[in-house]
Amino acid sequence: MHILVLCVFVYIIRSSHLPCVTMPLLRDRKKDDINAVYELKEKLGEGSFSEVRMAQHRCTQKVVAVKCIRKRALKGKESMLENEIAVLRRINHENIVSLEETFETPTKLYLVMTLLSGGELLDRILERGSYTEKDASRVIYQVLQAVKYLHQLGVVHRDLKPENLLFETPLEDSKIVISDFGLSKMEEQGALSTACGTPAYVAPELLQQKTYGKEVDLWAIGVIAFILLCGYPPFYDDNDTQLYKLIIKAEYEFDSPYWDDISDSGKDFIVHLLQKDPAKRFNCDQALQHPWISGGAALDKNIHGSVSTQIQKNFAKSHWKRAFNATIIVRHLTKKTHSGEDDEGNHSTSIGEETSHDSPKLYCFYTMVHKKII
Repeated sequence: MHILVLCVFVYIIRSSHLPCVTMPLLRDRKKDDINAVYELKEKLGEGSFSEVRMAQHRCTQKVVAVKCIRKRALKGKESMLENEIAVLRRINHENIVSLEETFETPTKLYLVMTLLSGGELLDRILERGSYTEKDASRVIYQVLQAVKYLHQLGVVHRDLKPENLLFETPLEDSKIVISDFGLSKMEEQGALSTACGTPAYVAPELLQQKTYGKEVDLWAIGVIAFILLCGYPPFYDDNDTQLYKLIIKAEYEFDSPYWDDISDSGKDFIVHLLQKDPAKRFNCDQALQHPWISGGAALDKNIHGSVSTQIQKNFAKSHWKRAFNATIIVRHLTKKTHSGEDDEGNHSTSIGEETSHDSPKLYCFYTMVHKKII
């Protein structure tokens, strides 16, 4: 009896020092070694539990982005990842990032995703020599089409913001693509009530301990449209508590001189999205039918100077962009490819929140909001 107890005790001690090997997360994962299928190349970004690397398929030569996730670091966040994968597997839309396949080992999970080499939305605006309301309208049109598709599937994104809107290629006519589905949720999973997202883009009802739905995505699109037309957010305060109060009251202005050259139609479009009452807020169909989107009401006047100045002032700060910038690699490698140079580094991209960007994301501010505001 004593021998048996001692053996068990020794086993427990030894097992505590063994490598972390977790149970499979994916039901239909591929057991093949990813290195046998893809050649993993440059690291494009790194987060708290994963890194994103460029990779090339060994047979087809297709270049992709691979999110390499360490299971040990993922502990406690498994459900969030499983939800993201479940959502991405249901999606097939030209303006939404695609999950192509997955691989899993006892210690790591690999997500093979679409390569998005065109950079972030606000960065592209800064690079342009000319930028108009029509350009902003075309971007919002594509986002609305993608979000309409998501909502038809019963998916709420819950974290729409400029950093999650990437261009597919560096070409001028590139499509915009929605990325980062880490906070997305399927409505069939039950009523949504968790306060999550990025502070400046969250809807009032989300901050008020109310159940909410697809309408929160339309609010976020309203915030994005506002930024695209003036270069600064409608709700801003260095103090988060004051910021949340502004959002809950839906208090914002079309300040002069920043809005002097913006059409009344553009302002009207935003007003219909930034409605405090979600029941009065435009849905995707209504937004797509608005004259500023589909009726040619967006002006063709160059507003690049004022908008880019405000974007640099409000979004290009050190806490938004730090040390490693994957977009620089993207553009360099893409140019090499188009110029016919060695394609070892064909393309690259940043995928989701696990890249080099340290944007101020607040995944759950429920307690703080209700202690300080409500």
